[in-house]
Amino acid sequence: MKKRLAAFTLSLLFLLPVILPFSANAAEESAPKTGVTINVYNWGEYISNGVDGSIDVNKEFTRKTGIQVNYTTFESNENLYAKLVSGGANYDVVIPSDYMVSKLIKEKLVQKLDYKNIPNSKYIDANFLKPVYDPTNEYSVPYTWGVVGIFYNKNHIKETVDSWDILWNEKYAGKILMFDNPRDAFGIAQKRLGFSFNSNNPNEWEEAAMLLKQQKPLVQAYVMDQIFDKMASGEAWLAPYYAGDAATLVDSNPEIGFAIPTKNGTNFFVDAMCIPSTAQNKAAAEAYINFLCNPEIAAANVSYIGYSTPESAAKALLPEEVQNNPIYYPPKEILQQSETFATLPEDTNLLLDTLWAEVKMGGPGQTATLIAILSGFLLLYIAVVLYKRHKRKWDLQ
Repeated sequence: MKKRLAAFTLSLLFLLPVILPFSANAAEESAPKTGVTINVYNWGEYISNGVDGSIDVNKEFTRKTGIQVNYTTFESNENLYAKLVSGGANYDVVIPSDYMVSKLIKEKLVQKLDYKNIPNSKYIDANFLKPVYDPTNEYSVPYTWGVVGIFYNKNHIKETVDSWDILWNEKYAGKILMFDNPRDAFGIAQKRLGFSFNSNNPNEWEEAAMLLKQQKPLVQAYVMDQIFDKMASGEAWLAPYYAGDAATLVDSNPEIGFAIPTKNGTNFFVDAMCIPSTAQNKAAAEAYINFLCNPEIAAANVSYIGYSTPESAAKALLPEEVQNNPIYYPPKEILQQSETFATLPEDTNLLLDTLWAEVKMGGPGQTATLIAILSGFLLLYIAVVLYKRHKRKWDLQ
């Protein structure tokens, strides 16, 4: 999933209890340089960086430990995976999403953690331990979490938004946006049909694809972060997206609301910290993960980026209006009917890629048409080549 900076409209006064302990320590002597630099690979705009009075997490980590941080970002789980598989770069800490964590574990691209070096992991709530994507709890530590819901324009959407069904309502044709990635898009269709995100039944995936093909004529565009401009301008009225980004859109646009579908269930996603198998500085990487698990650091971090913390101790440091906001911390009844993505078998992944291509192109009919056109061009090319060969022979004679 693509992350985006969440512009919380919290006053600085609310954040002072979290920020001050670190600001006050700024005058303390920094830890001596260790000569060690760790390479951290995270989603874009997904860490507190010192802007607008927030804590600069990476600088504070260096000040406390003497370990330098080389911090770079990626745009998707698939981009992260490609980098790790290619061996084109060495990372010490990566922060993939749930289903990608399980894929990395399966392919031995991440290594087991030494929790003796991560004592702050004790603050992770029990309901985030031994998740479906890391059932032995040996390879990952939760970073943030959230759910998927629907942004809607209050000026045009007067009905209650409590089901994914509204994204198939012909009344809003041309004003609906849809995820431009297969897991999220198929996930919505699967929940509407009552299927699991992690189904191995090809018939269920094909039914979900059929539902998405039925929706396609109503969809204005398949997008990711573009929803912010399209929703804010009124160009679009409905768009599924991540709850953590509600702060960016809802807080700055009173005409835009956000709702979590209660009738169908939704995606409960977790992004987690892992150490690649090729990491050069494992102990320093574990020190970094431990630092991010410090409740005060975790609270300051999520206050800036807008997603939810997996630590009750960190949540308790947040303003009450954030703690009690159902967008960021949905009630148990919503979480109980939510599901987390896990990695899929290879044959299911191949089927998903094929079906997603058909959805984006409009269905198998258009795929067949494209193949026929390409075949026609190929035959024409062959005919031209043969004609030229024969013409040369005739000229020589």
